[in-house]
Amino acid sequence: MRILRAVLAAAAATTLLAGCVQGEDAPADKAGSGGDDAVTLRLDYAYYNPASLVLRDQKWLETELAAKNVTVTWQLSAGSNKANEALRAEAIDVGSTAGVAALVARANGAPIKTIDVFSQPEWAAIVVPKDSPITDAAGLKGRKIAATKGTDPYFFLLQTLDEAGLKPRDVTVTNLQHADGRTALERGDVDAWAGLDPLMATSELDAGSKLIYRNVGFNSYGVLNAREKFLAEQPELAQAVVNAYEKARQWIKDNPDQAVALYAKEAKISEAVAKKVLTERTRLDIDPVPGAAQRAVFEKILPVLVADANVKTEEAARTALDSLFEPKYASAS
Repeated sequence: MRILRAVLAAAAATTLLAGCVQGEDAPADKAGSGGDDAVTLRLDYAYYNPASLVLRDQKWLETELAAKNVTVTWQLSAGSNKANEALRAEAIDVGSTAGVAALVARANGAPIKTIDVFSQPEWAAIVVPKDSPITDAAGLKGRKIAATKGTDPYFFLLQTLDEAGLKPRDVTVTNLQHADGRTALERGDVDAWAGLDPLMATSELDAGSKLIYRNVGFNSYGVLNAREKFLAEQPELAQAVVNAYEKARQWIKDNPDQAVALYAKEAKISEAVAKKVLTERTRLDIDPVPGAAQRAVFEKILPVLVADANVKTEEAARTALDSLFEPKYASAS
């Protein structure tokens, strides 16, 4: 009996070892990897990025890439900061952010490139409650303001304060994710909010909140960013994503009513809000190739970013600015 048990144990050990070796030798599926195996293309979608909602709904990429054994997955980004976190963690391959948010991320060491410009939105402004006595940017002095650091509304706030002759230390910034900032504003927990659409437009229409300062020039475009490793390993997938975004942008322009309805459904907002954001505050007729237009915006805000320590040094920011754009994908779309 003892001999039999020893034989069985040896056989089991041999089988286990063989299984381990076989598992180590077997190729594994890797997101964004090359080779003949199945590949997963990981994208984000965001309510501040209507084109991503069209792509996710229409499934153009899924249909196009199925024959190439590519699976497409989607992850929600609640803000540019969250998209940048996911890119840094290699949880997604391509993410959508505000342009300046991408610049700051690269300046702080994130290995990303901006490969496409999907819109020129006026998605950020300074918002106060409907009964607020604050009527202009100068009135923000000494006030408590909600903002999401690392996003366009926060950078919008910095520029607004600078233009009004104020410093960040002249206000108290409460760092809240966008949806929580809206809630804090409407509850009266803060005096103002650096808002983001469609939450901002919803607060306007539903709660009577007021936009006391607007400046489309302080909004730094909606851009697509990709991990450099992904671009090196899967340039054809990067091109497919940019091509699909161009298709989505055109679809929104060609089908305005359907686009509003889709946006309202996906973002869980009213059609009145969706229409305000898409038709009044989102410019889609733009050059998708990242370059001079975005650089001009970044140059204006760069000193403010340095002064507020959003980047380590001005040199780091300048280096990032010179290396952030990868225009070849949008140029080829």
